[in-house]
Amino acid sequence: MSLQSGFAITIDDVEIRRHLRQLGEPITLFGEGPADRRIRLKDLIAIHGNDVVDRKKEDDREVVKQEKDQSETTWYHEGPESLKIARLWLAYYSLPRAKQRLSDVKIEMETPESTRTAKRQEMVKQMRNMNIMCSQVGDGRPVSFCQFSPNGNFLATASWSGLCKLWNVPDCSLFRSLRGHKCSVGAIVFHPQSTLSLESSELNMASCSMDGAVKLWNLESEEPIADMEGHAPHRVSKVEFHPSGRFLATCVFDNSWRLWDLQQGVEVLHQEGHSKPVYNIAFNIDGSVAVTGGMDSFGRVWDLRTGRCIMFMEGHLKGILGIDISPNAYHIVTGSEDNTCKIWDLRKRSCIYTIPAHTNLVSSVKFEKSSGQFIVSSSYDGTAKIWASNTWQPLKTLSGHDGKVMAVDVSPDGSFIATASYDRTYKLWSPE
Repeated sequence: MSLQSGFAITIDDVEIRRHLRQLGEPITLFGEGPADRRIRLKDLIAIHGNDVVDRKKEDDREVVKQEKDQSETTWYHEGPESLKIARLWLAYYSLPRAKQRLSDVKIEMETPESTRTAKRQEMVKQMRNMNIMCSQVGDGRPVSFCQFSPNGNFLATASWSGLCKLWNVPDCSLFRSLRGHKCSVGAIVFHPQSTLSLESSELNMASCSMDGAVKLWNLESEEPIADMEGHAPHRVSKVEFHPSGRFLATCVFDNSWRLWDLQQGVEVLHQEGHSKPVYNIAFNIDGSVAVTGGMDSFGRVWDLRTGRCIMFMEGHLKGILGIDISPNAYHIVTGSEDNTCKIWDLRKRSCIYTIPAHTNLVSSVKFEKSSGQFIVSSSYDGTAKIWASNTWQPLKTLSGHDGKVMAVDVSPDGSFIATASYDRTYKLWSPE
């Protein structure tokens, strides 16, 4: 077949290779030189037509557009009657708390600016004086997660050995080992009222592991008091209690997240919306909103009262591993495999700041719990860092681990920071 008359082929070998790659052809064959490559491209164009390269470009653009549309599509399914009950309950729970939060903000704004500035300066001074107070070998395998109890007297850790442990704070002595998981544990979290108003015999903690097991624990036994079935064989990467303590969210590697009503004892919501596994979830302080981060590099904000996705967070280049919501209920921080942290404003529905945080992936991010005055991030570069939440500037780098820092948490009163590491230790940090 001959070429159509008047059609010219470039003699630039780099351009020829690029055209071959766009056509899905090998850019070079064994023993092939530039002249042979040019002849091969001419033959392909003669067979498929002069516009084959342009058509291929258009096809590629269409595929990218379809993938983007799919990632932004939210799937809603008809839920059971228990979901309606849960949504109404969530509305009645969250609305008075949102009203109270706004009232507290108005009172705070009446405080003289000089007083607020002095408090902020004192916080900055304390954070810059943060140093290792205690270092403890947490397990024989990497320590994957850590969280302070609501009263700040315990630290829970999870490890790749399948063990979870409770440690006394601040002396770092072992309080209890929790045995029940058969493989790596991804997270263990406290009920919001654990160690405060809950009895030690009641449900106080929840944990999850790579085999899809979710286990519930009290503070009296080394064995779990219940299992939540329905996730296997998919990995569960994170569990999180709703601020009310009535609901438990689970992030599953089947690209969905679930909401369980612990009072009714049923799964009330199976929410899709991410195109890759959902890795992390957080609730706002009112209990009206959940925010999820996925391995698809996108975040989503969900109104739990209506079920709608109210914000789509697009901007990270790789998966989102860490996510948290400020106590002010409108700032969201995400940490990603692209080594950055992003700050999102729910009021503007956009990213307002990008922090070039670390030299390796960001494994976890946390706001200070009482007023959100600072953020702590942890990374596989072996460090954790503290950032001021009014300027998003660095305050302190916490260096001391010999391996990747897998997780970080801030104590309820902000006086301690805990880090869990691949080096099998956890560390407590406090101002000198």
